[in-house]
Amino acid sequence: MPNPYNFPVAYLNSNDGSALLAFGELDSLSIFNSNSLIVLSEFINRHKDSYIFGCLNYNLKNEIEKLTSKNNDHIGFPQVLFFVPKCVVKIDHESFEFVQGEKNKENFEFINYFIEEETDQNFHQLEFNWKPRTTKDKYIESVEALKNQIRLGNIYEVNYCQEFYDNDVSIDFPLDFYFKLNQITKAPFSVYFQYNEFNLFCGSPERFLKKTDQKLISQPIKGTAPRHFDPKIDEEYKEMLKNDLKERAENIMIVDLVRNDLSKVAEKDSVNVDELCEVYSFENVHQMISTISCTLKNDQSFTDIIRATFPMGSMTGAPKLRAMQIIDEIEDFSRGIYSGTVGYISPNGDFDFNVVIRSMVYNSSKKYLSCAVGSAITLDSDPEQEYQECQTKISRILKFS
Repeated sequence: MPNPYNFPVAYLNSNDGSALLAFGELDSLSIFNSNSLIVLSEFINRHKDSYIFGCLNYNLKNEIEKLTSKNNDHIGFPQVLFFVPKCVVKIDHESFEFVQGEKNKENFEFINYFIEEETDQNFHQLEFNWKPRTTKDKYIESVEALKNQIRLGNIYEVNYCQEFYDNDVSIDFPLDFYFKLNQITKAPFSVYFQYNEFNLFCGSPERFLKKTDQKLISQPIKGTAPRHFDPKIDEEYKEMLKNDLKERAENIMIVDLVRNDLSKVAEKDSVNVDELCEVYSFENVHQMISTISCTLKNDQSFTDIIRATFPMGSMTGAPKLRAMQIIDEIEDFSRGIYSGTVGYISPNGDFDFNVVIRSMVYNSSKKYLSCAVGSAITLDSDPEQEYQECQTKISRILKFS
């Protein structure tokens, strides 16, 4: 049956048997305009003894860096959206533990409903009419324009994105839709997020930030290769990615950017590259990932850290500010929650947030479904190959219905 529950839901799914399920609403914060980080900080302080789940929209950059955006926002996702759940359940394979909220009949009913939706493999079929907002010719033209910006010395690298959309679709079974998508992506930072008319179906392999005590880590992804059903060919693809000089150069540039961002909130000389250009394999792609860590200075709040690091370097470019300005000039849609982040803050102040990529975003009131994808553009980029890389990243997602 269609989703009978209208309250907020956040499901952070690691796809290794562990997950956090948050639902219900004790309090919430939804902001579409400026000063949102100040208001968010006050919201977090009011609820510092509770789990808080939420999202930061890519366009929060306009507030942090005093930028503007000209592109149309077709989804209308809030700039900042956080809620304090009535109930938070920590899932570990077949068992679950209440870490917030009561073990009452109402909460168990929702948990049972949720588990039934996850275990029921009889997925509903949907027909989509995906339309590219950017034609292939326009995409190639834009990549050449970005390469010219690099030749002029304005930027060294930039993440350029395009949108595919269906503006007349009804998703009456959003949880079913998410679990069907998750069968394909099986990503470690997968998320289902539901709030009013908004649904996020996220199959992200990328972590933005994780704080544990005074340690902060970021794990940017740059570098993609397809998977292959033949194990020998699949391993060859993986080795090719690992040794691809262009992909390594892209990754290292973003590592330098992240090191700089973390240094703003880090103890002196504590920023460290723990892992450089390691290749990890996911359901559909191989990815090159680096891990950068630091020890936080005392009294750095969540919003202090976000001001220093958001948006993430892997979705912007280097130098970050100029890259974001050029992105707004070249792209033809407002990214919204895509290129943003979803995660949670625990009662002790630790937190974990992903990068919203390999995702679909749905506005039920507009019947609008969006799926965006991007890749890093450098001077060595071949426009046709970049276009094909984007197809590699999302082709199964677009076709899975």
